[in-house]
Amino acid sequence: MPIDAIIFDCDGTLVDSLPLATAVLVEYLASLGVTLSASEATVHFGSGRLAESVAGFERFLGAKLPGAFVPELRRRRDRAVRERLRPIDGALELVRTLQIPIAVASNGPLQQTALSLEVTGLLRYFSPNVFSAYDVGSWKPDPGLFLHAAERLGVEPSRCAVVEDAAPGIDAGIAAGMVVFALCDDDYPNHERVRTIRSLSEIGSQLTRACLTPRAT
Repeated sequence: MPIDAIIFDCDGTLVDSLPLATAVLVEYLASLGVTLSASEATVHFGSGRLAESVAGFERFLGAKLPGAFVPELRRRRDRAVRERLRPIDGALELVRTLQIPIAVASNGPLQQTALSLEVTGLLRYFSPNVFSAYDVGSWKPDPGLFLHAAERLGVEPSRCAVVEDAAPGIDAGIAAGMVVFALCDDDYPNHERVRTIRSLSEIGSQLTRACLTPRAT
């Protein structure tokens, strides 16, 4: 199937933010007297809507977190992003060569996603096509965010590819009828539209030569 546009997830796909965000979360919870390992934090705070994750965690704790927990967590994360965030290996090299329309579609807030892209030098390649589930009102694994991105790019969903690293995003891409590049250490369960990749550099070998011409910098 020809690919006429690519829609990227952001965290864990374009930028190496997941370990950073988890460390910030664990450190902040520890300051509140809540001890949680990185793996436990990942389980309780997934890639969906943060407010829902917080509510679920409060039920698990049997206690309330501070009322300003979410904005303070975002403030701490943004500070860490500005200081330490790096792009995923191969991200800049890939987007510099893509000659088809590209977009970012993230479950995170738009300001957070834009900051991550700006700090890592990626924003210039995607702006203004950076979309947030908070603005669209549709969170992965629902396909609505990807379908919105495809509509804004002016490309039929069936001729779009998405690049994802997590199951909710992969499932959203499948539900949207798109080709999915699953950036995973392990093979994703077999599906005709999913191509498991170990690095972003593998995407280029699966695109036509016309899609990959170095851009002027």
